[in-house]
Amino acid sequence: MTETFTPPTRFAVPGRIAVSNRAASVWQTATITEIRRETPYAATFRLAVPAWEGHLPGQHLMLRLRAADGYLAQRHYSIASAPDGSGHVELTLDHVDGGEVSGWFHTVAEPGDQVEVRGPLSGFFAWPGDRPALLIGAGSGVVPLMSMVRHHRARRLAVPLRLLVSARGPEELIYAGEYGAETTPVFTRTAPRGTPVGRLTAAHLAPLLAARPDGGWEAYVCGSNGFAEHASRLLVAAGQPVDRIRIERFG
Repeated sequence: MTETFTPPTRFAVPGRIAVSNRAASVWQTATITEIRRETPYAATFRLAVPAWEGHLPGQHLMLRLRAADGYLAQRHYSIASAPDGSGHVELTLDHVDGGEVSGWFHTVAEPGDQVEVRGPLSGFFAWPGDRPALLIGAGSGVVPLMSMVRHHRARRLAVPLRLLVSARGPEELIYAGEYGAETTPVFTRTAPRGTPVGRLTAAHLAPLLAARPDGGWEAYVCGSNGFAEHASRLLVAAGQPVDRIRIERFG
């Protein structure tokens, strides 16, 4: 059985989603309950957040670490999990060389450790499941997009969704075991035998844009500055309306 998804009232305007200022401004204590290795350089951290009010796929949170001497380090991280009302959220973090926060998570953190979070943040990149979604990500840019894929599956949404995900090779493809027919991987350096190697091109987008669903696609692009620029230019050149391209970039 499939269904359409009606988001909660505070997220009720498609494409222009309001964020609860009250929830987003309050710091909460979260406890790490699980750590899962995704690739040699990325891992997923499951956090229990008792007063979490819920989120939409594509949103992120602010995370803060507090040292014993009072020093604070904080970063924005996309939420990888689908909203499920469990009081848990999942973050998938790359181990960034020299990164204060990612370094702590990858080398020190253990289940039972506590951090501070606030959110959810950002309504612009959120997808409530109301429009056909064309998702394009590279590296850890797939994290908020995977939240959308998981949401689509969990709700058995009837609205079309497709994902193009770029990675340097199969060993660096985050969530490799979860992808299904909705996903096309693009490998830029190494690939399984018989799979082309190279960056995302217009040829990858052409069949998806040629088969636009009713109402057209809402495109979500997430990745490094260079990748986001490249992917958005390909979309525009292929006829995707500029006002229906949402971009989240890093680096």
